[in-house]
Amino acid sequence: MAATPRFLTLADVAEVLNTSSAQVYALVRRGDLPAIKIGGRGQWRVEGSELEKFIERMYAETQSFVSAHPFVEDSSRGDS
Repeated sequence: MAATPRFLTLADVAEVLNTSSAQVYALVRRGDLPAIKIGGRGQWRVEGSELEKFIERMYAETQSFVSAHPFVEDSSRGDS
């Protein structure tokens, strides 16, 4: 069984997050997701631990958002 690599490509990160490589690139370029640029062609790599930290931050931000904006069912719709 192969060990988990320390660094992931943007495509790998996109697969983990179930999003596009373009979205991951935007996260990296905005500084939301720490990454390094390596090689002559400037390929981006994200450390697995940084991806996990990012995911934890997103859970925390989502929880804060949900707490500040509670879901209220619209009883006037009559969907019961």
